[in-house]
Amino acid sequence: MSANSSMERKGQLRTSLSDQFDKWFGEEARRRWADYAFMIAFVVLVLVAASAAEVFFTPRNISNLFRQIVTNGLVSLGMLVTILTGGIDLSVGSIVALAGILAAGMTDQIGLPLAILVALGAGVLAGSVNGFFIARFKLAPFIVTLATMSAIRGAVYVYSEIPQVPQNPAFRALLGGGFIGPVPVPAIIMMVFYVLVWLFLNRTTPGRAIVAIGGNEEAVRLAGINVGRNIWLAYAMSGFFAALAGVLVASRLGIAQPSVGLGYELDAIAACVIGGAALGGGSGGVVGTFAGVLVLGLIDNLLNLFGVQTYYQQIVKGLIIVLAVLARRR
Repeated sequence: MSANSSMERKGQLRTSLSDQFDKWFGEEARRRWADYAFMIAFVVLVLVAASAAEVFFTPRNISNLFRQIVTNGLVSLGMLVTILTGGIDLSVGSIVALAGILAAGMTDQIGLPLAILVALGAGVLAGSVNGFFIARFKLAPFIVTLATMSAIRGAVYVYSEIPQVPQNPAFRALLGGGFIGPVPVPAIIMMVFYVLVWLFLNRTTPGRAIVAIGGNEEAVRLAGINVGRNIWLAYAMSGFFAALAGVLVASRLGIAQPSVGLGYELDAIAACVIGGAALGGGSGGVVGTFAGVLVLGLIDNLLNLFGVQTYYQQIVKGLIIVLAVLARRR
C-alpha cells in the first residue's frame, strides 16, 4: 500500500508541475503575455507621441485620427469575421474601390440614398461570391479572394478609369464631412457596427458558429450546424463592411478614385493579428481588433506628424505583422 501511495503522490506531483508549467509557459500563457506586451507598446506609443509632438493631443489631431482609422476599422471588422472561420479575404481593397466609385458615380443620377444602397449591395454580392466558392467547392480562401481581388479591380476600371466627383454637396456633408459635436460621423458609424458585431459574435447562434468553425469545423458539422451557410455569411459580412468603408472614404475625400484600396488588406490583417486573432481561425475578438486598428492609426498619425514617407510606414506595418504572428504562434 505504501508503494502505491508513493507512486500516486509522485504522479500527482508530476501533474501539478505540468499544470504549473502550462500555466506559465503554455500556449494560453504566451498569448496572454503577448497581449500584455502589445498593451505596454500601446502606452509607450502614446507617451512618445505626446512628448515628441505637441499637436498630438489637440482636438483637431484627435478628430483627424478617428476619421483616419474609420476605413481600416470597418475593413478590419469584416476581415476578423473571415479570419475567425479560418479563412482570409484579400479582395477587401478592391471592394472598397468598387463601392466608393459606384456611390460617387451614381449619386447625381439616382440620388444619394439609392447610390449608397447600390454600392453596399455590390459589396455584399462580391463577398457572397467569395463565400459561395469557398463554402460550396471547398476552395482555399486565399486563392478565391485573390482571384476576385483582381477581377473586381478590373471591373472598377471598366466602370471608370478616371476619378468620380459627385456634384451633390450632401455626398460629403452628411457622411465623411459630418460631425455630431466634436465627433466625426464616420467614427460614430464605425463604433455602432463594432458594438453590433460584438453582439453578433457573442450573443447569436450564427456568430458563435462562425467562431466555432475556425476552432473545429468537423465538430461543428457533426453538431448539425450548416457550416457552408455560416462561411458564406462571414464573407458576405466582409464584403458589406469593405463596401461601407469605400462609401465613407469617398465621402470624406469628396472624390472616388479607381486606384484606392491598394494594400488595405495588409492593414486589416495586421489589425486583427495585433488584436489577438489567430490566422488559423477560432480565436480573436472585436475589442482586440479595435485595439489593433487604434495602434496602427497611432503609428500612421505619428509618422505623418514627423513627415515620414508612406514607404517607410509600409515597412513598419510589415514588421508589426511578423512580430504579432510570432508572438501568437501555436
